[in-house]
Amino acid sequence: MIKKLMLLAFIILVASCKNEETKEGYVLNGSIDSSVDGKTMRLRNADLNNVTFVDSTIIKDGKVTFTGKVDSPDLYLLSIDGVPGGMPIVLENENISIQFYKDSLQSSKVTGSHENDIFKVFKDISDPIRAKNQAMGQEFMAARTAGDTAKMKTIQEEFQKIVDNGNLENLEAIKKHNDVVTSAAILENLIKTKGIEMAKAQELYDNFTDPVKNSRIGKSINDLLVSGKATAIGSVAPNFTAPNPEGNMLTLNDLKGKVTIIDFWAAWCGPCRRENPNVVKVYEKYHDKGLEIIGVSLDGNPRQKDAKGEWLAAIEKDGLTWHQVSNLQYFNDPVAKQYNIQSIPATFILDAEGKIIAKNLRGPELEAKMAELLN
Repeated sequence: MIKKLMLLAFIILVASCKNEETKEGYVLNGSIDSSVDGKTMRLRNADLNNVTFVDSTIIKDGKVTFTGKVDSPDLYLLSIDGVPGGMPIVLENENISIQFYKDSLQSSKVTGSHENDIFKVFKDISDPIRAKNQAMGQEFMAARTAGDTAKMKTIQEEFQKIVDNGNLENLEAIKKHNDVVTSAAILENLIKTKGIEMAKAQELYDNFTDPVKNSRIGKSINDLLVSGKATAIGSVAPNFTAPNPEGNMLTLNDLKGKVTIIDFWAAWCGPCRRENPNVVKVYEKYHDKGLEIIGVSLDGNPRQKDAKGEWLAAIEKDGLTWHQVSNLQYFNDPVAKQYNIQSIPATFILDAEGKIIAKNLRGPELEAKMAELLN
């Protein structure tokens, strides 16, 4: 009898293990108004610079199902063809249920997922800020139309206070919920939007549990922190090598002068193109005194039909006679990643030893700095 009981226990144990194996991965079941039956719902990653579609399904009888497996929880986006907006969701290997609202996908309700429970905590912080942004944005536009600069400044200052308060709430929530990748996603966004000092970001990152640090987003944060330190004012600018328009490889350390500007730009970037005449003026005035400029183009935008052709045409049209390099990989450019570039134009000013002494100076500020350094 004892042997039979032991055998039965073993069979139950094996069966339980097999059941656990079959349940590995996520099952996402959603319900939505049947008026969108026949439309395609798509699941993709949340990286705007490198969009990858993971799965898609046809909505039938107001129901959808997605199945799969993620190595660690991560942020994704659900969208429906022909329906405005999308719904961010943290995918983890659980049985997740969603009640979709077709007229407001972002307001859809998620159950069965601890990560998404915490995601709602952050959403409750951001939603009022988003609503304020919309209302105050309309006030700002009205003030600009009326030419009321004082009102415009007041609105900007008031909104910045709202954003700063929201960021403080986010930081407290990140610290409290240190065991979810959702917190890492919020911290990553704060770093990329420069909503947090790097020292504070490092402190919050160090507080994360190991599974969060080892997630894709956790590793991304670590890379941002490393590159942030490497490109901080006072650090020696990281060396890099990249191809010029002729395909020859140029290296930063071989091109530096008494003062060097690393200028991140792109042909498709309006603000960059508007700033180029100022950079041309500075270069023509100070090149003979030892100024060198290395332009790093982030062309390769998926919307560009001929990225290299547009890059070369912009160099010619804008009269950019200094060194130019590009891997034509948009924001995935390895030099841009090395320098933690999240938006352009972006500039780094180096002294004769290659140390970073200033960042993101433009127009009169850039010319004044050159005068200080080279006159």
